Amino acid sequence: MAPQDLLTTLRAQNPLVHCITNYVAMNTAANVVLAAGASPAMVHAKEEIAEFSPICGAVTINIGTVSAPWAASMLTAARTANDKKVPWVLDPVAHFISGFRKGVAQDLLALRPTILRGNASEIMALAGEAGAGKGVDSGDSVGAAESAARSIAEAYCAVVVVTGPVDFVTDGARAAKITGGSEIMPMVTALGCAQTALMGAYAASGPAFDAALATAAHFKVAGTKAAQQANGPGSFQVHFLDALSATQPDELSGAIQE
Repeated sequence: MAPQDLLTTLRAQNPLVHCITNYVAMNTAANVVLAAGASPAMVHAKEEIAEFSPICGAVTINIGTVSAPWAASMLTAARTANDKKVPWVLDPVAHFISGFRKGVAQDLLALRPTILRGNASEIMALAGEAGAGKGVDSGDSVGAAESAARSIAEAYCAVVVVTGPVDFVTDGARAAKITGGSEIMPMVTALGCAQTALMGAYAASGPAFDAALATAAHFKVAGTKAAQQANGPGSFQVHFLDALSATQPDELSGAIQE
């Protein structure tokens, strides 16, 4: 599907997105999904997963503030999504900083997410390559992670998104780059995590590769618009939400280079 068709579908269908995300990102992620035109639900109790995930258009899993109980919920949600053929998105935040976190990320990756989204250092580490990540921040360029992204996509039949100044999206066979955005975006906490949540909304609205492209383009277009009005990170957040809502479907294709 073309990006403009996906955004039109998303806004017409208002898909429910099950977001298991971190404490830092919950509010931002919910607002981003709402501003774009979908409906977020921040449900993480393991006791609710089996009933709730199947009624959603997509599931998104972000391990930013993972703990043992949350890890159990995440694994249950991923398995339930697979069983019920619900698309799901994995964000392996800083998975390389501890053995526990690495194990959770590897267990989730083994369940074959529909879309994997991360920064360059996270994607390289998942592929077994040495990187220069520092906590949640990438120390590697998007270009350096392209081969790792392709190998993961091929191995796990997933769409892989490497985010940065220029995003890279691949399913192992196809690839594209997405340009735009603003240098202010990395200065606003949880925007990357919020993009994962929005990627779930798009995945509920169309094919995974197209959904990843459309999400990345929507973020880049909105980021460019917000930066034109913002005086810094604080005002950028407000303008970014407005820009997500105001972005029209025909604006997305201009950010995508295939």
